[in-house]
Amino acid sequence: MMKRQLHRMRQLAHTGSLGRTPETAEFLGEDLLQVEQRLEPAKRASHNVHKRLQACLQGQSGADMDKRVKKLPLMALSTAMAESFKELDPDSSMGKALEMSCVIQNQLACIVAEFEMALEKDVLQPLSRLSEEELPAILKRKKSLQKLVSDWNTLKSRLSQAAKNSGGGQVLGGVPGSYSHITTANKVETLKEEEEELKRKVEQCKDEYLADLYHFATKEDTYANYFIHILEIQADYHRKSLSSLDTALAELRENHSQADPSPSMMAAPFSRVYGVSLGIHLQEQGRDIALPIEACVVMLLSEGMKEEGLFRLAAGASVLKRLKQTMASDPCSLGEFCSDPHAVAGALKSYLRELPEPLMTFDLYDDWMRAASLKEPGTRLEALREVCSHLPYENLSNLRYLMKFLARLAEEQEVNKMTPSNIAIVLGPNLLWPPEKEGDQAQLDAASVSSIQVVGVVEALIQNADTLFPGDINFNISGLFSALAPQDKVSNRPASEELPTVAVPTTATTLAPSLAPAPAPAPTPASVATKERVRGAPQTSLPQGQQERPRGSCPSRGHDSEGQTPSTCPAHHATSPATAQDPRLRD
Repeated sequence: MMKRQLHRMRQLAHTGSLGRTPETAEFLGEDLLQVEQRLEPAKRASHNVHKRLQACLQGQSGADMDKRVKKLPLMALSTAMAESFKELDPDSSMGKALEMSCVIQNQLACIVAEFEMALEKDVLQPLSRLSEEELPAILKRKKSLQKLVSDWNTLKSRLSQAAKNSGGGQVLGGVPGSYSHITTANKVETLKEEEEELKRKVEQCKDEYLADLYHFATKEDTYANYFIHILEIQADYHRKSLSSLDTALAELRENHSQADPSPSMMAAPFSRVYGVSLGIHLQEQGRDIALPIEACVVMLLSEGMKEEGLFRLAAGASVLKRLKQTMASDPCSLGEFCSDPHAVAGALKSYLRELPEPLMTFDLYDDWMRAASLKEPGTRLEALREVCSHLPYENLSNLRYLMKFLARLAEEQEVNKMTPSNIAIVLGPNLLWPPEKEGDQAQLDAASVSSIQVVGVVEALIQNADTLFPGDINFNISGLFSALAPQDKVSNRPASEELPTVAVPTTATTLAPSLAPAPAPAPTPASVATKERVRGAPQTSLPQGQQERPRGSCPSRGHDSEGQTPSTCPAHHATSPATAQDPRLRD
């Protein structure tokens, strides 16, 4: 008895970790051995998924449709809405909205109940049979085969030993026909019969086990479909829910907007300003310069040029959100935000950052990076001019407008601490970024390097704004923000009333052919008389905080601004002949 137990323990010790046992391995080929090793994991997976999926159900398991719906939280919400609706005026906005919401919650509860019943029928019940009946039956037969094979091996050992004992007794002089010889012979015969019977049972159990393994292998795809059905049923549930919600919301919004438009409905145009492509925005608004860019630039020229840390310091989230909503719904009412330059700067950064494609475009990203990698300043400037010439018209116009403003902002760096480098650091990543690609850590490192190059590109554009984007610019180009633009900073005259423009002298060798301005016309007598009148006018004191510009210090370089305040400087605000003749530079 002890020998049999010891033999059994030795067999158990040889059992593999993947379920491969000596008793069954000798009957199975390599393919069936792999199938056998998948039995236990499949049982655990189906059991665990069934258990967790069952816990996700909100209704009463196994109940019919009506009973299940009554137990759902959504139905309780619908009931509460129905009771609250009784206390309201059914013709009021709140009453109509609550009535519609009550109906929708009821519909959603029915959809949830249908979803859970389909889940129980097509997934939970099959998984339960698989984990609790089919796979356990196969594993039970495997254990039976292992026990039979073990018993068979033990019996064969006993039979072999008995045969040896019987032969040994004859050698030692046992007399044939004696009692001991007969007893030993009978024992051997009995063991042979038992061994034959056990062998038959092993063969039978082995055939059944092999049939079970083949059956499992052929149905593995069916079992895999149980998990696919989960996703299909979930997708159908979400589609039905979304369809019901969309239909109800459309009706609810239509009825509600006729009575009292909600703030969310009034803010609907917001999505057509922020977050849409530059071309679509300009086409829908009928503009050349994006609304947020022009509005923010004019407001900053009015109040924010001397604000320390502009674009670097963050504004209040609530003020910024309100400014962006006003920008979309009523841009003529932006005057109240002029006193908060950081909010205005934040709105401009937000617009640039939320563009689907950066202002400097994805297509030219590699060209910008190559230009940034050049070390020699002259070569680098020529490369930047070349890339600018390949920008789409809308992007070039808005980039030129923005760079002209940033160059003006950098002129006040002694006060606002925003040098071209500082401006490029905070605004560069919002003007150009790489297209999104799936990649590894090396690609992330490359993105970090490219961000440094982007800063270099934007800094060079600001420093060379007059060279890369020659000509003067009227920042209040649409005339929409005349009330926000002070006369001493931004020109807002109609084009017919603009003073004659003094062209910026630029040699042909420093400009790309596509960007070079046409020769400036000779000054007219009216312009000479105007200039003489200004020179002869009495000197007036400037408002406190503004310093009189010295001769030749007008931001539009290369012309004589002696005796002219910023509001009367024609080259500072009018559209130059070069700009008028070259459509790529026209603001």
